[in-house]
Amino acid sequence: MLGLLGFYDELDSRPGQPNGSIRYAVRPAGEPDEAGLVAYLDAGHVLIDVTEAGRDVITGAVHRNSPGCSSLVTDGAWLWRQDFPHYLETHHVSLPEAFTAHVRSLDYRMPTITVAQFAPHYNETLPLVGWASAVPWRSTATTLVPEVRAVTSKAQFDAVMLEQDRNRPNGSRGKRRKPRRA
Repeated sequence: MLGLLGFYDELDSRPGQPNGSIRYAVRPAGEPDEAGLVAYLDAGHVLIDVTEAGRDVITGAVHRNSPGCSSLVTDGAWLWRQDFPHYLETHHVSLPEAFTAHVRSLDYRMPTITVAQFAPHYNETLPLVGWASAVPWRSTATTLVPEVRAVTSKAQFDAVMLEQDRNRPNGSRGKRRKPRRA
């Protein structure tokens, strides 16, 4: 079975998610190596790519992982939602010690996954996160090698959003526009 990260009640319509309520996981500050942990999570192997978008369940804001937020990502030992790095870097959610030790032992580098060893663990874990009807995962590849993906950092995303707000003719997204006269 894979370890589970970021499957919180607020991110799903069914209560009783494996990681409980996100409100109990929020901390005022993160791990000293939080940036390395976030980069590691961002580099994970995408297993199920979901095309929906979501907002931060605490603030309601759009964030850098909003597109495809509930896509499933792994390193072969742990499974997380694609938006989990956002919650780590923004709200400093708590992490299992076993996960942080695992990442640190890999020197923050995403490992290659041997499909034959990984697939049974993936298939037994999916029902725990609400994917009981998903087709068992099979791949024609024998290994999954980490791919370099362009990932927008939180700072880059926030700068783009700020610039878009400045360039709006009638103020920011949060303000109502006055109707135009004909």
